[in-house]
Amino acid sequence: MAPPTIQKFESEEQVAVALAIYILHLSAKFIAANGSFSVVLSGGTLIDTLRKLTEPPYVNSIDWSKWLIFFLDERVVPLDHPDSNYKLAYDGFLSKVPIPKSNIYPIKEKLSPEEAAAEYEQRLKHLVANNTLKTSPTTGFAKFDLMLVGMGPEGHVASLFCWHFQRFEKKKWVTYITDSPKPPPNRITFTFPLINSASEIAMVVTGEDAADAVKVALGKHAYDYYPLPVQKVSPEGSLTWFLDKEATSEL
Repeated sequence: MAPPTIQKFESEEQVAVALAIYILHLSAKFIAANGSFSVVLSGGTLIDTLRKLTEPPYVNSIDWSKWLIFFLDERVVPLDHPDSNYKLAYDGFLSKVPIPKSNIYPIKEKLSPEEAAAEYEQRLKHLVANNTLKTSPTTGFAKFDLMLVGMGPEGHVASLFCWHFQRFEKKKWVTYITDSPKPPPNRITFTFPLINSASEIAMVVTGEDAADAVKVALGKHAYDYYPLPVQKVSPEGSLTWFLDKEATSEL
């Protein structure tokens, strides 16, 4: 794996602009190469940082009809529930761009966490089987074009927390937890082998509450030991960090 690209900006607003330009270029590149652009969204503040894509000039410069939208992790709640990552993404982003509804893949409702994780994994495998998604020749896992990943203040990504054995999962594509430290407790989440099969990962981290975890993940001893889940993000392709001044204040 190549070392990550670390981009630091003075403000979250500058991060949002840089992220829009980065995504615009990747969208054009992957659509030209493959006829589609598979994008994995996470929740939290990331959706707000995507806001520039819904505005000119970006919104008019992207072939939205070729986008495929997936979810890095999801709370096992109805899709219209305030805690749903799908609802967050829909309200803040998806409702403002013309991605066909059939190209958006939320979790299935009214299932247990275990069932929801298994169903989502089977759906991904079906999309691989019919060539909607590519696979990594190295791992055999689905290979998404772009994963947009946020990080929690204690260094978790997706719903893979420090104290959960699910962060060591090697075989499953999608797993689940029933004891998230932040409510709601029931969630499904991509596993690290699936995350790391991606072509491109953008790690988007803003705000001073993330500064301590950024220091551990990117500081001078970052590769001597790996206490944080975020340090297990090492894609086959490229990893780019988008950081504002507050997030890098401890570096």
